[in-house]
Amino acid sequence: MMDHQSHPKEPLEPSVTPSDDNATGQQAAACHTEGSDGKHVRKSHHSQEMKSNLISRLNRVEGQIRGIKGLIEKDTYCDDVLTQIAAAQSALNSVGKLLLEGHMKSCIVERIQAGEHEVVDELLVTVRKLMK
Repeated sequence: MMDHQSHPKEPLEPSVTPSDDNATGQQAAACHTEGSDGKHVRKSHHSQEMKSNLISRLNRVEGQIRGIKGLIEKDTYCDDVLTQIAAAQSALNSVGKLLLEGHMKSCIVERIQAGEHEVVDELLVTVRKLMK
């Protein structure tokens, strides 16, 4: 059986800011760039370290979900399954918090500095979705 306490919470990684260098030593790209068709393309610009951290955390969540499925298949006591579901939700929320922090410190700041104040409304919609 999985134990949600076997993986202590890792400290949050520092966020990526527009001035951070990526793995190749070049400055990170802007959140909004112009595509070949002239339209704005929205992309993230996380460092390789941040991507690796997020992927590692998501792999752990994926394993937790497979474990939960196995618990259901083995008719494990409901309370034990619910505890594992809560642990998986917490781990996924942790990924969301990291992404939100990086987004606010890079993309949101960048767009506000560019005069795109409507990004605040976009952020509020996103935060509402995360808080459901």
